[in-house]
Amino acid sequence: MTISNTTDRGRTPRGERLADWADGRLGVYTLARAHMRKIFPDHWSFMLGEICLYSFVVLVLTGVYLTLFFHPSMNEVVYDGSYAPLNGVSMSEAYSSTLDISFDVRGGLLVRQMHHWAAIVFVAAMFVHMMRHFFTGSYRRPREMNWVFGWLMLVLGMFEGFIGYSLPDDLLSGTGLRFLQGAVLSVPVVGTYLSMFLFGGEFPGGEIVPRFYSVHILLLPGIFVALITAHLILLFHHKHTQWAGPGRENGNAVGMPLLPVYVAKAGGFLFLVTGVLAGLSAVAAVNPVWNYGPYRPDQVSTGAQPDWYMGFAEGLIRVMPGWEVDFAGHTLVLGVLIPLLAFPTVLVLIGVYPFVEAWVTGDAREHHLLDRPRNRPVRTGLGVAWLSLYFCLLAGGGNDIFATRFHLSINTVTWAVRVAVFVVPVVAFAVAKRICLGLQRRDRDKLLHGAETGLIRRLPHGEYVEVHRPLDAAQRHVLGSHEQYRPLDPGPDEDANGLPRRRTRRERLRLRLSHALYGPSSQVAKPTEEEMRRGIGQ
Repeated sequence: MTISNTTDRGRTPRGERLADWADGRLGVYTLARAHMRKIFPDHWSFMLGEICLYSFVVLVLTGVYLTLFFHPSMNEVVYDGSYAPLNGVSMSEAYSSTLDISFDVRGGLLVRQMHHWAAIVFVAAMFVHMMRHFFTGSYRRPREMNWVFGWLMLVLGMFEGFIGYSLPDDLLSGTGLRFLQGAVLSVPVVGTYLSMFLFGGEFPGGEIVPRFYSVHILLLPGIFVALITAHLILLFHHKHTQWAGPGRENGNAVGMPLLPVYVAKAGGFLFLVTGVLAGLSAVAAVNPVWNYGPYRPDQVSTGAQPDWYMGFAEGLIRVMPGWEVDFAGHTLVLGVLIPLLAFPTVLVLIGVYPFVEAWVTGDAREHHLLDRPRNRPVRTGLGVAWLSLYFCLLAGGGNDIFATRFHLSINTVTWAVRVAVFVVPVVAFAVAKRICLGLQRRDRDKLLHGAETGLIRRLPHGEYVEVHRPLDAAQRHVLGSHEQYRPLDPGPDEDANGLPRRRTRRERLRLRLSHALYGPSSQVAKPTEEEMRRGIGQ
């Protein structure tokens, strides 16, 4: 049997032969046909996720460079480097190598600041990205798992950032580690054991920097890569969400193809994000560890503030009264223990809301159209209330800064934040809900009477009326195409035998939540077709 090669290898381009070789082993043509023409809707809010991704890329690249020069050791050395004010000072190898990176490694300070700025932008972009998903309702089926992945990345990003700025072993990061130790010690019964295990002995021990270093460059980045990969796979698997508009339905996607349009835009945006981070790093100093000096347990730096994303945890500690109680032979430091429990609670509140909403509505349909925040007043109000709580606690974490900058008593600032934690979220919820209802009424008036033109006309009988301009089909679709849930029907109060119907606590809770979310006081009914005809006819 003779096997002949019918392909003229001399005439076939080398690139085509390479592509054929790869397709025969990897199936790249099939993957390309399936995904390269995938449609991505075009809206500025969808770029928030790209900022997260590109900031993470910058973090990885700059982090790899920094690992070549950083020494994660707490062994004591005497500094003898380019920063003269600290020459002859005893410090850890971690702090000494950080100074070397900043002053002696070519481009080290720029790369180090890019790494820190990228971390700040990364968490900020995830925070804003998550709230965009919350306010628009894009977490609904089939994207529940993507919401969970995003929420987990935000939480892990906070801890990754905290661990990262603890590595230099400077006085500011050491103060943060003392804060961590106090939180660990407040855990009843096992707190002292956990502290000894974490720090490798009495605080500060000699193991915390090497252990944090391993977690910072191996464990958490590996988890991030896995979560980002799963997040992107689900993004490609599900139809992309889009804003309501003409021709946009749950069953289609209107936008630009992945290749070549979206890839070109995404590549340009990657360079733009990288350039902005480089520009920030070149002109705005962040975490100048040489100003703080090496960590010493007997000193605390003034104005010690963590990065913004951990500020609300600091605020929980600072505004909590220093309560202590004795229970079963143990002293419970409630001034630290309660904030330690409240910290995950604040994050879990926003994380579980989509599942609570799905349980209340019982809606198992797939949703690919985004909600306008005004059309979900209660959800929008709850999101604003959560944000207001977060930022009140963030302000509490800087109570000393507010006191010194505005020449106030620190006790006054602390008590103001304590009151605000309970009052501001309630007020923010009520105001946000009323604004949403007002915007809904304005949309209803536009649908019924058209848009205001600002022109006044006098009728023959002397009446003055404002001239309205009829809306076009696209505007009417945007304002009136959204769905409105109806509160659950409680059913008859009596059963088939005429006896009072007994409802479980679960059923009663679901009914109350349903009426709170979608009752008459929580949304403005859309105009009916008959009302539309009458309104336009007028």
